[in-house]
Amino acid sequence: MDKSLTSATYIRNISYGLRRQLSDYLDPQDMWKDVIVSIRKPSGELRYSQHHVRRFEGLVAQGKSPTVELLNDWGTTNCTVGDLVDILKSNRLLAAASVLLPEEFSSAETQQVSSAETYSDLPTRPLGERESQPPPTSSTLQTQVLLGNSDTGHTDFSSFLYSELERITGNFDDRSTSKGGARLGEGGFGTVYKGFLNNIPVAVKKLNPVDELQAQFNQEIQTLRVLKHENLVDMIGFSCDEQHLCIVYAFMANGSLLDRLACLDGSPPLSWRQRCLIAEGTARGLEYLHSNHHVHRDVKSANILLDENFVAKISDFGLTRASATRTSTTMMTERIVGTRAYMAPEALRGEITPKSDVFSFGVVLLEILSGLPPADENKEPQFLMEMRYDIDDEDEELTLEEFVDKKMKDWELSQVESIYCLASNCLHDRKNRRPIIKQVLSEVHSVVKNTDL
Repeated sequence: MDKSLTSATYIRNISYGLRRQLSDYLDPQDMWKDVIVSIRKPSGELRYSQHHVRRFEGLVAQGKSPTVELLNDWGTTNCTVGDLVDILKSNRLLAAASVLLPEEFSSAETQQVSSAETYSDLPTRPLGERESQPPPTSSTLQTQVLLGNSDTGHTDFSSFLYSELERITGNFDDRSTSKGGARLGEGGFGTVYKGFLNNIPVAVKKLNPVDELQAQFNQEIQTLRVLKHENLVDMIGFSCDEQHLCIVYAFMANGSLLDRLACLDGSPPLSWRQRCLIAEGTARGLEYLHSNHHVHRDVKSANILLDENFVAKISDFGLTRASATRTSTTMMTERIVGTRAYMAPEALRGEITPKSDVFSFGVVLLEILSGLPPADENKEPQFLMEMRYDIDDEDEELTLEEFVDKKMKDWELSQVESIYCLASNCLHDRKNRRPIIKQVLSEVHSVVKNTDL
């Protein structure tokens, strides 16, 4: 952040680097549209029409940032940083506003927002159709958070104070839950702890104190703010009033698919029917994401959580990208992200497309079939996805029957063959040869129906 930046600084004088930082917050979920429709001329009339909005949308196909181009255009007037911050605050885009004037967001005003601000978990809507409703009072917040708002049909979520999350997790007790502590697990972005709100268990993800995770934190909040589905993880709230960013989720009693396939902590093996239902639930969640023009970008068994009934819930939306044009066309990025053992060839080149999620789901299907981890440094081949070449090669000893998880007893070869064939199609090197997620869901559902018989 440029320390010389003040409310009176002209927007045209904001550095390019800072504009790119703002774009990390505002480009995902088309949040720049909330800004553009709030900009007015000195006369009070709107500066930008829907025609302008469509023109900025078209910049995405050219690999440009709508946020950066909007600031370039608006900056030709005498608008100031203060004008922009006011608009960001009015739209509750506080993380973006704090990039410009961080000192203003360490004041008592931020504390007030942290304790009272709420968001409604609305379905994705076209611009101009977003509903607004008054936030619940702090006295009714936890009831609405944990039980849902029957009037709206959606679950509200709120900002928590960091101190409150410390309290409910035993000061983020780093001992594992099996040893009486609160730690459930950890990943590349941070550590997850178990806590209790009104005696109801929750999971608190505490992100590592790394600057670049701020954008991923904001992305996850914005994604779960507008997307709600049975097969997506339920977010209860978040905290951003201290150096650590935290997100609070509904507790998933059966942990991750990765851990259950490995029978971690002595858990029993998943049955074939359970595995098929988990695959179907995951595909259903992905189909919902793709139909709402989102690409997850980090589909893996560690990000598929299981509730007390083993219903699959996709989690971790920090890398998710929404198409600014509301289409499923390919986007490009210079920043390659994801987990190597699940990444499609085009994802390694910086392409962002729903077909990359399909590829990753193909690896998950192989995990479901075999019970093996996605990668093993001590084996050849190292990546699970490459074992299909040995299965398909008649000169190799590995057969599909030998590949199937020995801990699973109730499988039928015809059903296993159907899932393996689907996995192979999902893992095609050429993305145009892979099925779309709707087709994947249909095929998994057919196998589930056969398990009923």
